[in-house]
Amino acid sequence: MSKRKVAIVTDSVSNLTPETIAEHNIYVIPQILNWEGQSLLDQIDITTAQFYERLPQSKDLPKTSQPSPGQFTEHFEKVAEGAESIVAVFVSSALSGTIQSAHLGAQAMGDYPIEIVDSRSASLGLGLLAVAAARYAAAGHDYGQVAEYVRGLVPRLRVMFVVDTLEYLHKGGRIGGAKRLVGSVLSIKPVLHIENGQIEPLASVRTKSKAIAHMIEVVLGEMQGKQDIHAGIIHAGAPNDAAYIKQQILAAVQPQELLVNELTPVLGANVGPGVVGMGYYTE
Repeated sequence: MSKRKVAIVTDSVSNLTPETIAEHNIYVIPQILNWEGQSLLDQIDITTAQFYERLPQSKDLPKTSQPSPGQFTEHFEKVAEGAESIVAVFVSSALSGTIQSAHLGAQAMGDYPIEIVDSRSASLGLGLLAVAAARYAAAGHDYGQVAEYVRGLVPRLRVMFVVDTLEYLHKGGRIGGAKRLVGSVLSIKPVLHIENGQIEPLASVRTKSKAIAHMIEVVLGEMQGKQDIHAGIIHAGAPNDAAYIKQQILAAVQPQELLVNELTPVLGANVGPGVVGMGYYTE
C-alpha cells in the first residue's frame, strides 16, 4: 500500500469532532488529564460526557499535562508507517509544554521529515488550522509547503470566549493577562481572547447574555466584508448558548465551514463548565 505524501497530526486540544477527524484523515495525539490519582488520556480514557458529569462531584480540580517526548516519538513512528512526512500543529507554546515535548520527540525520528507548527492558539482555533493543513496537504503540496501555509494563517486566527468563572484558569496557571480580573468585587462575566498565544481580557460585562452579545458583535464586526470565513463554536455544557451563537452568525455571514463541538476534558479542566466561544480566520 502506498504511503501518504503528508500526514497531519494535532493534539486533542484541537477539539475536533470524530467526524471531522475522519473526514480529513487527521491523527490526534491525546493530552493527559491527571485526576484523583488517575492519569487519563483525553477522549480515550474519559469522554466529554463523563468529565462534565464527574466534575461537580469532585473535591479536587483536575490537572493536565502533555505527553512525554518518548510518547510523542511513539505517535510519530506510528504515523510514519503510513506517511512519507508529517506536519504537526499543536496548542500554543505559551499555554502548554506540548511544542517543546514534541520537538524532543521528533529529534528521535532522525532524518524523517517532520515540521512542527506552533498554532499560538487552542481549541477550535487550533482545530481549524489542523483542518486547513489537511486540505492543503490533500491538494498535493509537500510538507514544507503545508507548514509554511499554516504558519501564514496563524496571525489571522482569532479565538474569543466567555467564562462563567476565572477559578479554573487561575488555578491552572493559564490565565495570562486576564489575572488582573481575578478577585474583582464586581460580578463580571469576562470576554477573553487569545493574543500572542496567551489568554488576555477583551471586555468585562455584568451578565453572561450581554457578554455573549458583545462577543458576537466583535466577531461579526471582524467578519463583515470578508470572504472565505472558516469558523468554529465551542462550549462546555452550554449547548443552548452555542446554538444561539450559531444562529446569529449564520444570519449575518456565510462561512465556508462552521464547526461546533463541546470542549474536551483537558480543555474543560482549564476553563471550567459553562464556557462558550469561537475560533475563526479569514482567507
